[in-house]
Amino acid sequence: MTHSNSPYLSVGIDVGSTFSIMTIVDQHEKIIGKPFKILHDKMASLERACSEIKKAEELNSMKSRTFLESTGIYHFPLFCYLKESGFEVFVLNPLITHSIKNFGIRKVKNDKADSLTIAKLGLKSDLKTSVMPTELVLELRSLARKYYEVMDDRSANVNRLQLDLHTVFPQYLSVFSDVTGVTSLMILRQYPTPDKILRGHRKTMIEKIMKSSRKGEVKATETYNKLIAAATDAKKFSAPVQSIYFTMSLTLDTIEMKSRQAAELKSHMRILVKAHEDEKFIRQIRFLESITGIGFLSAVTIMCEIGDFDSFKNPKQLLAYFGIDPSVKQSGKFVGTETHMSKRGSRFARRALFAAALASVRRNRNGVPLNHVLREYYENKCKSKAKKVALGAVMHKLTNIVFAVLRDEKNFELRTPEQHCKEFVRSHLSLEDAA
Repeated sequence: MTHSNSPYLSVGIDVGSTFSIMTIVDQHEKIIGKPFKILHDKMASLERACSEIKKAEELNSMKSRTFLESTGIYHFPLFCYLKESGFEVFVLNPLITHSIKNFGIRKVKNDKADSLTIAKLGLKSDLKTSVMPTELVLELRSLARKYYEVMDDRSANVNRLQLDLHTVFPQYLSVFSDVTGVTSLMILRQYPTPDKILRGHRKTMIEKIMKSSRKGEVKATETYNKLIAAATDAKKFSAPVQSIYFTMSLTLDTIEMKSRQAAELKSHMRILVKAHEDEKFIRQIRFLESITGIGFLSAVTIMCEIGDFDSFKNPKQLLAYFGIDPSVKQSGKFVGTETHMSKRGSRFARRALFAAALASVRRNRNGVPLNHVLREYYENKCKSKAKKVALGAVMHKLTNIVFAVLRDEKNFELRTPEQHCKEFVRSHLSLEDAA
């Protein structure tokens, strides 16, 4: 959002983890009073900060507007406190403040200088500020980000498990496509070494494989035979370091714990969404879920990172917010030909869009594309571009679809470009007839 041209005092606050520095300037950028240190754990300090702002308002006979730089989590309690105290408070994107800091010749970097920069920046009439998300958005965003953090920890431990297996039992990796699958985890728990597999009772092991994999006896026997062959080869080619088997059991504990945590986080997200089905924000999540390739988690993540969709007027703004817009390199007659994603926006939104792009272009077990339109677009791009570049183009397309679905507040309908053109002409002619 932008601000009106009516005069006001600008309060700039450089936010830290334990304290913040506040500077007040008038409409001519003249500093009022001295920079004030706000201690977050002292109510007297917070109350005095409010009284300093009110005193400046009374002395200058004008209202104030307070500006804070977004700092992840640290600015939120201060934002809420000032808002509840009756002040107009706005949040600035750190990319905006960083772009104008140290604009002068001297290199100055301290909290007082930063708070003054923010205060002066707050006087600009065309300044764009962020709208603080609602409590529901913040809760879902916190859960979604924690989910990705847990899954990253899980992935790190899976990699560690695979490295250990490469050392003591490399043949095991060819038996299971996923070493953390239900059947594989059962084997690693109950028969962790080649010796234990070879000493295992054939019938008992096959029955356990059948139960865990939910496959028939033929498939289970096939898996059993592969395990025996792998264990036999491991006796000839492996490093029999017994301590690694112990560390593997600890790694398995961590993987299973992280899997439970991820499931609990996802379950809590579903409970929150279901409890607020009537709210506009949740309806927007449902609209995103209707897009082919976007599941529940991706829909929640994308929508939580967007926050207030009304702040976006066109798809390009959404692309830039997600950081998948191309970076421009141009100077004089030189124009860079190799462009990359700017990656200046939400990495969580990019992650969700990347997962959605992969899902959109993949084929199901019958070989049928999940989204035949995007699959064809992806394959055409792959003819002249690298696969990752082609996936980036698919992410671009998905962002346009996300914008259209949220703008029109309608569920996604899979159409070819030709169908889109026909629909546009038809609707355009209908509007002309109505006029």
